[in-house]
Amino acid sequence: MRALLSTYGTRGDVEPLVALAVRLRALGAEVRVCAPPDEEFAKRLAGLGVDLVPVGPPVRELMRGTELPSAADLSRYRDELVDREFDVFPGAADGCDVWVAAGLAQIAARSVAEATGIPYVYVSYAAVQLPSPHHAPPPRPGWPEAETGDKRVLWELDAQHVNGQFGRALNSHRASLGLPPVDNVRDHVVTDRPWLAADPVLGPWRPAPGLDVTQTGTWTLPDERPLPADLEAFIDAGEPPVYVGFGSVRPVRDIARRAIEAVRAQGRRVLVARSWAELDLLDDRSDCFAVGEVNQQALFRKVAAVVHHGGAGTTATAARASVPQVVVASPLSDNPYWAGRVADLGIGTALDGTAVTTGSLDAAVGTALAPRTRDRARAVGGLVRTDGAAVAARLLLDDVRR
Repeated sequence: MRALLSTYGTRGDVEPLVALAVRLRALGAEVRVCAPPDEEFAKRLAGLGVDLVPVGPPVRELMRGTELPSAADLSRYRDELVDREFDVFPGAADGCDVWVAAGLAQIAARSVAEATGIPYVYVSYAAVQLPSPHHAPPPRPGWPEAETGDKRVLWELDAQHVNGQFGRALNSHRASLGLPPVDNVRDHVVTDRPWLAADPVLGPWRPAPGLDVTQTGTWTLPDERPLPADLEAFIDAGEPPVYVGFGSVRPVRDIARRAIEAVRAQGRRVLVARSWAELDLLDDRSDCFAVGEVNQQALFRKVAAVVHHGGAGTTATAARASVPQVVVASPLSDNPYWAGRVADLGIGTALDGTAVTTGSLDAAVGTALAPRTRDRARAVGGLVRTDGAAVAARLLLDDVRR
């Protein structure tokens, strides 16, 4: 069997497909991945012997700076990505037996799969991305937010926004492939039988009309890399520090400084993750240490709390490590959803990144460091599964064989 896995986004979008690729190869399948051409993704896949078919511009360029591009620039960027997908996907799909597309940005995937007769599976990494009366749609940058609390209305408006952005371009390309038009682009991409690659404890799916969801668990791999010696030395030099990192997203202005000060106010040392946000230390005091790309699975087991942006991967890794979390959620995609889940589970605190104050951040760090939060994080951590990618790989092979 040969599988095509495709996504467009940051590391949090690509890494789950890396995990699935490894599990599929272990079962004897051939795999190729369509992903952004960023150097770190190319190196990651090459190191595993997986072919990368690059699509679209590098994502890191889009994430630079302190503000997102304008709505007009985002619209143009999305249109260009759809055109590029229709150029690249037919060649990438050649000879493949199944296609797994992750995320709504895969506008062209189902149409190309349909034209070539390849079975297509859509996967989301968070329940909030799938239409349901139980939750509102996630925030989508560049599109207006409606002033209503009616979730059904919000999902209808969400579908209209997706149609307005992609409908004309998608149906034009479908016509060139001899395919009929679609009248609901979002639901066409998602299908009525999507997969959910999220842990059932951390992010459960509640049954919703019109969707038959298969929840596999989070797609991740064990990381066996040792921590750098200087990082180990810093950790061993005192009480467990607090980790502060914001992954691939733009953090709220000045949040890194305020987070460091909030941790120091609790008498704790600080680990600052540079990441794509390019965070840095405030000063040269010995209680603060900056890290680059490291094994988070190992690191989080050695820290007192994790302050982060609410990415699916970071949330799951921290939960598995049984470490309390402070989620300063950026107003993007599934970040507010994961912040809410952390708070609901009692394994940490959630803050709205657009309205965070020094007082609320100080209180959140204090709550995360409290014994009751630590105890709850340990209890939940023992329930989090690690076999999601293996489960998904077996399901795919079984489906293809049938």
